Amino acid sequence: MTASTTGLRRLCTAAVATFGVATLTLAGSAVAADRPAAWNGTWSTAVTGAATPPQPATFFADQTLRQIVHTSIAGRSLRVRLSNEYGTEPLVIGEARIARGAGGARIVAGTDRRLTFGGRSAFSIPPGAPALSDPVALPVPALSDLVVSIHLPERTAAATVHGSAFQTNYVAAGNVTRSATLTGATTTTSWHFLSGVSVAAPRAASVVAFGDSITDGAITTVDANHRWPDFLARRLRGQASLRDLGVLNKGIGGNRLLHDGNTLPGSPFSGIGPLFGDSALNRFDRDVLAQPGARCVIVLLGINDIGQPSSIAPPSEAVTAEEMIFGYRQLIARAHERGLRILGATMTPFQDTAIPGYYSEANEAKRVAVNRWIRASGEYDGVIDFDRAVRDPAQPSRILPRYDSGDHLHPNDDGMRAMADAIPLRLLQTAGDRVTAP
Repeated sequence: MTASTTGLRRLCTAAVATFGVATLTLAGSAVAADRPAAWNGTWSTAVTGAATPPQPATFFADQTLRQIVHTSIAGRSLRVRLSNEYGTEPLVIGEARIARGAGGARIVAGTDRRLTFGGRSAFSIPPGAPALSDPVALPVPALSDLVVSIHLPERTAAATVHGSAFQTNYVAAGNVTRSATLTGATTTTSWHFLSGVSVAAPRAASVVAFGDSITDGAITTVDANHRWPDFLARRLRGQASLRDLGVLNKGIGGNRLLHDGNTLPGSPFSGIGPLFGDSALNRFDRDVLAQPGARCVIVLLGINDIGQPSSIAPPSEAVTAEEMIFGYRQLIARAHERGLRILGATMTPFQDTAIPGYYSEANEAKRVAVNRWIRASGEYDGVIDFDRAVRDPAQPSRILPRYDSGDHLHPNDDGMRAMADAIPLRLLQTAGDRVTAP
C-alpha cells in the first residue's frame, strides 16, 4: 500500500450521511469499486442574493456568461452545479458548456463539452433551487482553470451571485458558448448562477474553508488565485498523503456568524447587505455539510460580528463574546453530528482599519476573548492560529506591515500565503476520521 493510499484511507475513514439527493461515498473504501463514482468538490463558491436599491440592478438578456474557476484536485470526469437559490423567477438556461481554460476568455482546443441536466441542454431552474449537471467525460487537472459558459436567452435578473470573485469573467452578446474565445465582451469580477464543480476521484475528499472576506480573498490580486485556500491547495498537492484533498472556498465578504447581511440605510454600504450572505449559522448546512466529499471544515468567522454593528450594520446587532461562542458551539455540534471534523481559526488583527467605527478597544477586547477561547477550550478538533501568523509581534492588535493589504483588516497576497503556511498539515491528515458523540 502506498503512502498516498494509506494517508487518504486515514483521511477518509468516515462515511458522510446523505444530504438532499447526493450520496457521498467513502473515499478509499474497499467497496468503492462496486459503487457509483465518488464525486468530490474541486471548486466551489458561496452564493448570495443580489444587492438592492440604491445599488444598481444587473440584468442579462440573450447573453453568454463565460466564467473562470480554478480547480484544487484532479478527476477523470466532472459535474457542474448551477444555482437559482436566490431567484424569485425560473432561471432559463439556453445552453451551458464547459472546457479547460487557455487564459482569459480562451478555451483549450478539443476540450469543449456540452453540459446537460437530466439529459437536457436547455432547461429552467425553479426559484430557490440548484441544478446539478449530468457527468461529463473531461479529464480535469489539479490547479487548473475551467471555463463555464452559460447562455441566458431571456431577460434575467442577476439574482444569485458571488459578488467578489477576484477573477475576471466575461459577458458577451448572443449564444457564443461554443466560441474558442470572445471578442467585444465586457468583464465582471463576480460569479453568477454558478456554485460548484465536482470531479470523479474515488480516493479524494474535501476540506471546506468557511469564512468571510479574508477567506474569500478580499483585496488579493485579481486572477492570481492568491486566497489562503488557494495557497493551501498548492501545499496539499506537494504532500503525497494529501494531494487528493480538495479545498472548497465558502468565504463571503462581509459575512457574519450570527446575523444575516444587513446594512445601515443612507450609508455608503446601503443596499449591499444581501451580498454579505446569510449568517454562518443559516448557511452551514448548504455550504458545508452538503458539499460533495466534505470531511473537514475550517472556520474563520467573527470579525464582522464584532466590527460591523454601528459602523455598517445596525447597532442593535451588536454581540458579546459569549454569544459568539454559542454560535461556534452550534457549528461544532452540527459538524460532529454529520461526522465532520471542524477546525477553529483565530481571528486576525484589525486595528486602524479604514472603516469608521469598525475598530475600538472594546471590539479588540472581544476579539482577544474569543481567540483565547478558540485556543484553550479544546472544543474544536484542532486550532489554526491565523492571528499569530500575521500579527505584528510589537503591536499584536495590528497586522504585520508586510502582510497588510493597506486597509489594516485584510491580509495581502503574502499574508494569505503566510496563513496557508500556518495550517498544521497534521490536522488534515486525520480530517476524515470519524467524529463520535461523547
